[in-house]
This record gives sequence, C-alpha cells and structure tokens, in this order.
Amino acid sequence: MAPCLKSIMGFFLVFLLFASVLSISSVSVSNGTTVYEIMSQHGLPSGLLPNSVKNFSISDDGSFVVELKKPCYVQFDYLVYYDQKITGKLNYGSITNLDGIEVKRFFLWLDVDEIRVDLPQTDYIYFQVGIINKRLDAGQFRTVHECMDGLSRQGFWKDILKVATPINEIPMLLTE
Repeated sequence: MAPCLKSIMGFFLVFLLFASVLSISSVSVSNGTTVYEIMSQHGLPSGLLPNSVKNFSISDDGSFVVELKKPCYVQFDYLVYYDQKITGKLNYGSITNLDGIEVKRFFLWLDVDEIRVDLPQTDYIYFQVGIINKRLDAGQFRTVHECMDGLSRQGFWKDILKVATPINEIPMLLTE
C-alpha cells in the first residue's frame, strides 16, 4: 500500500473513532429545544432551573449536564443554591443522581439528591435531601425564576432573626 494511502486511511480511522466517541458520550439538543421545554416534556415543572442556563446536553439514557452562566441563588419557600454545573439523570417525572443544587435549612446547606412529582400529576413536588423527603407546592416551580448573584442583606437578617422550629415539627419535616 502506498504511504499516502496509509496516511489517509489512518486519518479516516481516527476521525471515525473520534466521531463515534462523541456520539456515544452525550447529545446536545441543538434543534432549538430549550432545557425548560425538555423538563416539561418529562413531566417536570420548567421552573426547577433558573433563567441563566448557558448550555445543556442530555444523553440517550437521560444523563444530563446543565451549565449556568455563573453560580446563583433563587428564593422559593427555601433559598436554593445552583452551582455553575448541574448534573443528574432525567426520567419521566423525576431527576435522580442530582449534583449541583443545594437548599438552605436551619443555617445549613444541604444537597438535593432527587426531585420527583406524582404520576399522575398533583399539586406537589418532592425533594429528597439526604434522608429527608420534603413535599412542596409545585406552583412555585411552574415559572422560570431569575438568578440572584448572592444573598441580600434583607434575607440574611431575616434568617438570623428567624425563630427556631419547635421540636414537634421535626417528624413532619422527615415525612413530608
């Protein structure tokens, strides 16, 4: 075989290998579909993510990566922190293996491990935070919220002055 032909064949094989690795690893949605539309198509409220999504990709098995412009906070019933990179696995009605979202509770930041909704859908959404399963009103997650850069002073003082939760509410926190 001619040396030139060997070089072309080698280049072609490297190109095929590279192309197949890219196609297996993840699929970026480039047909104009937004991550918020994909959330809705999977039975989840679109407002689970803030308005600052820069890029996202999802693989055939549902594994996804969402990149935000920068880390930020959104105030729902609880203050939520979004890391610049959020990963997880998207299934119909749930997100599992979640990494990059934290919720503030009692001066502590806790990792959100899983998010799910009832099927058929109800007015509730469930957040798994460690051993705690918290049920919240899904209405607050139906619209996409604006990302805040940091904590406002008002929110800081409001948290400082908050009265501690009575001990009789702890079982409810564990079971809601």
